[in-house]
Amino acid sequence: MSEPKSMGQSRTIQSKLVLPPDTNHIQSIFGGKVLAHIDEIAAIAAMKHAGTRAAVTASIDSVDFVSPALLGDMIELEAIVTSVGNTSMEVFVSVHSKNLVTGEVRLTTESFCTMVAVDETNRPISVAPIYPETEAEKRLFDSAPARRELRQQRRLMKH
Repeated sequence: MSEPKSMGQSRTIQSKLVLPPDTNHIQSIFGGKVLAHIDEIAAIAAMKHAGTRAAVTASIDSVDFVSPALLGDMIELEAIVTSVGNTSMEVFVSVHSKNLVTGEVRLTTESFCTMVAVDETNRPISVAPIYPETEAEKRLFDSAPARRELRQQRRLMKH
């Protein structure tokens, strides 16, 4: 088994500008565009943790759109691995928008994704355990079993 890694080692931050093709008729970013950014940054954080060149999306477990990001805003996405299984990783992604003129920053979206580390043949591979270092990381880490239980309950309801 691999040596444990700190949650912070997976932390990934990306900034994007909200451009006209990204927005709807009321000049706020399309939810699907935000989801694509979330999926990408979750994969990068998972790959950093797993030390592999690929991680695939098993599920986007929750997405909460809190407030809109508007045309001309910058959005900043931050992802961190919060929990691991044998081959899977739960990744928390937060998205904040910033008005570059006024400086106003707002939480726009929060999401939990489950990613699976894969090798060159796309077969799942084992990942290292994680440990939290900050109070915020500890809250995410400690609440992960409850989210895992909810995912399992949702799967059971489908069958």
